[in-house]
Amino acid sequence: MKIKPLADRVLINPCAAEEVTVSGIIIPDSAKEKPLKGTVLATGNGTKDEEMVVKEGDTVLYGKYAGTEIEVEGNKYLIMRQSDILAVCE
Repeated sequence: MKIKPLADRVLINPCAAEEVTVSGIIIPDSAKEKPLKGTVLATGNGTKDEEMVVKEGDTVLYGKYAGTEIEVEGNKYLIMRQSDILAVCE
């Protein structure tokens, strides 16, 4: 299935959470920090007031609670407004 965001929304593939161990104890997935970095997979066309600055393939940083998590064919993605993106990594 192909997803095409509308207006000023962006589809992001979050980077995998790092595996953290503390003195041999493995932290479960539910307790891991959500990644705050990801890759833009698709963008909308923007709005008449806001043009799209990010493009497909950009690596971006976003806020901890930004976006809505969706699952497509077993893969988890985030869809958020461009304004929720904090920076583009170069």
